[in-house]
Amino acid sequence: MRNGTDGLPHRPAEGHDHFDLAVIGTGSGNSIVDERFADRRVAILEQGTFGGTCLNVGCIPTKMLVYPADVARSAAHGPRLGVRSGASGADWPAVRDRVFGRIDPISSDGRAWRLGQDNVTLFEGRARFVDVRTLETGTGETITADQVVIAAGSRPVAPDIPGLAETRYHTSDTVMRLEELPQRMLVLGGGYVAAELAHVFSAFGTRVTVVNRSETMLRSQDHDIARRFTDLVGERWDLRLGASLTHVEAYHGGVRARVSDGSTVEADVLLVGTGRRPNSDGLDLDRTGVEVDERGLVVVDDRQRTTAEGIWALGDVSNPHQLKHVANHEARVVQHNLLHLDEPAAMVSSRRDAVPSAVFSEPQVGSVGLTEQQAVEQGIPHVVARQAYGDTAYGWAMEDTTSFAKLVADPADGRILGAHVLGPQASNLVQPLVQAMSFGQTAHELARGQYWIHPALMEVVENLALRVGTGVTGVTGS
Repeated sequence: MRNGTDGLPHRPAEGHDHFDLAVIGTGSGNSIVDERFADRRVAILEQGTFGGTCLNVGCIPTKMLVYPADVARSAAHGPRLGVRSGASGADWPAVRDRVFGRIDPISSDGRAWRLGQDNVTLFEGRARFVDVRTLETGTGETITADQVVIAAGSRPVAPDIPGLAETRYHTSDTVMRLEELPQRMLVLGGGYVAAELAHVFSAFGTRVTVVNRSETMLRSQDHDIARRFTDLVGERWDLRLGASLTHVEAYHGGVRARVSDGSTVEADVLLVGTGRRPNSDGLDLDRTGVEVDERGLVVVDDRQRTTAEGIWALGDVSNPHQLKHVANHEARVVQHNLLHLDEPAAMVSSRRDAVPSAVFSEPQVGSVGLTEQQAVEQGIPHVVARQAYGDTAYGWAMEDTTSFAKLVADPADGRILGAHVLGPQASNLVQPLVQAMSFGQTAHELARGQYWIHPALMEVVENLALRVGTGVTGVTGS
């Protein structure tokens, strides 16, 4: 018998290999185990491709596709600037292979590195709990561990549509590896997955039809942002809003779908982009005392502890923010607490009301904090300021007539409650506003507490913050 990492005597189950730590999932969970764990026996369990969602089928490959899509779309802006330009389509195999020619080796190299560590054992199979800290590895072995981290991620979900299960369709997990560029694509959904991938394929020349049950795309965004986004992409995509698919079938090598508005859509490829669900349901958590909420999310406290002793959780499996930067922060919390079991701490440096996100479509969207409608619904006193890109010097240079930023602030002190940006570089422009929220700066302090490079596009943010400080609201040129 030996002491466990919690300092208490631990007797491994007879015939079972025992570890100090077991981590389920190789996305952000894989980053926990560094050189500080060299004196511990670690089991890492992965049923899919090593590296998790972000590396293999999520944020990294999608953005590596978005960038060339942005380049292709930039040609459309040339004429109003006096530039003769044009995009003649895309070499899809070259675009695709550039992405996965870089990503696939990272995954395989990461796997090989873990296999080469003396204190780490990699089990490649579907992990399931036998009891609180006993796991079937999916490889015919059963192990025990003093501490277990659930970092099992999430997966795409498909709605229950007649004929869909019998029809070949794609999700974000598969569509980026298509053999050839489709001429026609039907996209089901209106969230960030649908918006980003519709942009990618339409920019490369695919005719895109989007069916979305909401009346706007990106309905979770601030209403002004969602409406403007919908209007702009509606100029390029065939939008069927307030609608759903009632039946899907295979047709001439592709698909044919009936829409609730009575129309029929035929396409070479159907992309289902209707969201993701946490992978908690395949772990047999009912055997552990780990609570799961009605959304399937593992319940954790502010130290990432579950309701079962010695079991932690992080990332998409336990957080409604399905964002890599959130999962990475939570992995740092768990890592710290595993190294300091006697004094686990909540990492409060990342405020949960200041979690930023971005939609890498065209136009791009960046957001953080409360939307205007949330402030109204929750009865929170607020003022709203708006700033058009076109009312700044760089906006003039861009001849921008559609992009804008919006701020929701406390009328008493100018404290920033939320910020929302639509337009080029939105994911970067929102970051100073995230920082101000995180460190308690008011809009006036943000605007006047530093130099702003003139005439950089960042003056959109400066002017936006000044509008709160001076009590000026509204948007012009939009």
